[in-house]
Amino acid sequence: MTTLQAQQQALLQAITAQAPPADTRWLRASPGGAAPRLGIYRHAYRARLAAALADNHTVLQRALGDDAFAELAAAYVAACPSTTPSIRWFGDRLADYMCSREDLVPHPALVDLARMDWALRAAFDASDAAELGLGALANVAPQQFAGLRFTAHPSVRLLVMDWTIEPAWRTLREHDPASGADEPQLPEPEAAPHTLLVWRRQLDTQWRSLSALEAALLQAAFDGEPFGALCERAAAALDGDAEQAAATCAGALQQWLQDGLFCAVQPALG
Repeated sequence: MTTLQAQQQALLQAITAQAPPADTRWLRASPGGAAPRLGIYRHAYRARLAAALADNHTVLQRALGDDAFAELAAAYVAACPSTTPSIRWFGDRLADYMCSREDLVPHPALVDLARMDWALRAAFDASDAAELGLGALANVAPQQFAGLRFTAHPSVRLLVMDWTIEPAWRTLREHDPASGADEPQLPEPEAAPHTLLVWRRQLDTQWRSLSALEAALLQAAFDGEPFGALCERAAAALDGDAEQAAATCAGALQQWLQDGLFCAVQPALG
């Protein structure tokens, strides 16, 4: 290792470590001393990470308020240092971290707000892929549908949620704190396990809550199960009503294609 590399690693450690180094004699002397200058870098590093966290979790930041979010951000920066070259991806573990810090989370529904924030940002930044439209199935013979397998669009996310936070999320997202308007009255979230679908259409992120049956069918499709297996799942959930199951799956598939949730389809094997 060269002298320069050793100095760079020492400076990085001094900036990112929880406590400043006791010995700063290796830093160049200055009239004000080395420690104050190092403190500026240490503060700037953490402040930039906290700002990135707020940018990636805009609605959560508004829900908590500036002071409470700053406290959460400081704790998260200390516990979960950045591990990627891009600051864009800082915060991927925030929701899980919040589950372990009830002292910093005044309501458990805030964890779902963090999950929704992150999923929408991740969907926006996901890779591009052509959407599979209804026309892609125009030439598929009826007897071939049972073997069709679909590939999810890269932007699609399925989130298992514990609370009905979507109304509050929408209200907070539409509220602009800089406008000077009064803080909005938020709907009280209810404990209700459900699945949230998140995806992107061109440059617009989308989301909607799913019924338990649609969530199970869509997850099965993403797992590579053929369309026939989806119909069997639906029939089992509908007390063996094969006709109703076929209609349910056909309607769901039409909706999924209209939403642009798939990017490819594979015919039956063999």
